[in-house]
Amino acid sequence: MLELLLGLAEYFVFYNSERPHQSLSYKTPDHGYLTREGGARIVEHFSDKQDSSTEEMGQRQSAVIETTPS
Repeated sequence: MLELLLGLAEYFVFYNSERPHQSLSYKTPDHGYLTREGGARIVEHFSDKQDSSTEEMGQRQSAVIETTPS
């Protein structure tokens, strides 16, 4: 099990920091996240409201919209 976890961890590092992605104009996901270039932002597609305070700070936003039961 340890070997599997180590292999997955190594692959995730490769996938996010070294492997270029066509949908990100052949940039890595890490590059896209750090520079805010390319890719779709889930929040824009599922929320009417945007919290500008987290957007300005460059933090990822939750795709889950919390509602109170009626």
